[in-house]
Amino acid sequence: MSEPMLPLTGAQFEITAGDFTATVTELGAGLRALSLRGKPLIRTYAPDELPPAGAGQLLAPWPNRIDHGRYSFGGATYQLDISEPARDNAIHGLTRWASWRITAQAPDAVELGLDLLGRTGYPFCLELRASYRLSPDEGIEVTLTARNSGSRAAPFGTGAHPYFTAGAGLVDDCELRLPAACWQPTTDRGIPDGETADVTGSEFDFRASRKIGGTVLDHAFTRLAVDAEGRAWTHLTGPDAQIAVWLGQGYSWLQVFTGDPLGEDDRRRALAIEPMTCPPNAFATGTDLAIIEPGDSVAYRWGVRATAS
Repeated sequence: MSEPMLPLTGAQFEITAGDFTATVTELGAGLRALSLRGKPLIRTYAPDELPPAGAGQLLAPWPNRIDHGRYSFGGATYQLDISEPARDNAIHGLTRWASWRITAQAPDAVELGLDLLGRTGYPFCLELRASYRLSPDEGIEVTLTARNSGSRAAPFGTGAHPYFTAGAGLVDDCELRLPAACWQPTTDRGIPDGETADVTGSEFDFRASRKIGGTVLDHAFTRLAVDAEGRAWTHLTGPDAQIAVWLGQGYSWLQVFTGDPLGEDDRRRALAIEPMTCPPNAFATGTDLAIIEPGDSVAYRWGVRATAS
């Protein structure tokens, strides 16, 4: 008898709680599926398919882009591999194509781990843990913990890349409420170009809920308003679901992407709402970059609540 074939995304870890179901993959500790009462809340793909356009991927030790893959830290200059050749950038970190190991599992939760050892361009050692937990009332909570297991201080940032869907149509007809007072202008290579700009009076002001319409979004946002618990909330409302994405302390940035450059079957079909602890090119600029000393740890949490129509 032949052995079962392993899908491209490796082992699949399904968790459930109440009406929520989620699937996390061995590949990259990515969130492949999240549904409520059988209705998908994120862009879902098959186990034997690579994550399309970064769908559901976990991003570490940096989110977004590093200009030409070059940065200086601790008196030395480093060159990362160029993982976005079309724009000559290093993009979305080093862990999303790695095989993560299972470290804890329950019916409603799973934790995966990865030891990121030193390499050319990032000569630092990190012990990473990605935890996904479901609750019948609270939806999903995602925690990323990074411990510096090496001998030198390490630069660090993290993010996530879920595409949310609140209906089967285009995101144009969905309403968006985004708690950001500023947006970051960029070059055509996705690298910050100047200071952040006030959203007031611009097409990027979604502080009051309104339809996305034809607005093209592929921008980082910051100066996020928070509630009494220190959480910033983004709301996406469509015909099938009302989705609330919360960011815990340390997530000072959001990348929002309507997917316009994607193929005809995918463009503007889901909205990427990407929690980020730092902006694009933070390794080069130092903006909101975490520095983890040997033996120290950082932990960041974000999550999703939702109701289905």
